[in-house]
Amino acid sequence: MILAEKTINIKQHNLVLTNQRALFWKEAETLVLSDLHLGKTAHFRKNGISLPSEIIENDLKRLSDLIIHFQPKRMIVVGDFVHAGKNSEFNLFAEWKSQFSDLKIILIKGNHDLIAKEKLLDIGVTEVFEIYEEENFIFSHEKVELQEKVVISGHLHPGIRMKTPVGRFVKFPCYIVSNFQLILPAFSSFTGLDTKNHPKNSSYYFFTEEDIFTI
Repeated sequence: MILAEKTINIKQHNLVLTNQRALFWKEAETLVLSDLHLGKTAHFRKNGISLPSEIIENDLKRLSDLIIHFQPKRMIVVGDFVHAGKNSEFNLFAEWKSQFSDLKIILIKGNHDLIAKEKLLDIGVTEVFEIYEEENFIFSHEKVELQEKVVISGHLHPGIRMKTPVGRFVKFPCYIVSNFQLILPAFSSFTGLDTKNHPKNSSYYFFTEEDIFTI
């Protein structure tokens, strides 16, 4: 894994954006990500669509690398931790979590997180909230209209569309940052990109496998 970082300051807090689809909140020693979609590839395979199991395995390997690098005390997942019902990938996650037994996981429920709270706790989630507030931040899967604090959200799977010098258009995942919201990219590598439904007057931090850029 090639790790590129770009630190931004919001409300006197340092947030390290990475090209590996997660940010590190320095002051709180917290890794923050969204839209892991655990169980998605297994759900597709169950319904007759052939997908390699390596997708979730690679996502968890990337997550391990981030934890080893940043040494967070906890992880906040801003929704869509789960994609569908319980399946084989739950056992895979529980096995993965056993490597990081001291890591606290806070889940903010997303529209896909319909599974019972007890099953989430069984595989290593520590706490579950609809909305979570801490310091100058509100963590919510989707935007909430509370603008005295900065909302850190997911859900959109944001991306940007750029034209190359040869005239082709390519899409890149990104973080979107405005005065009152930070939208996280999907952590799962098996997602589409929304290049249209973006808040106005925002900054974009898009990334490749090797670097992270600002526009």
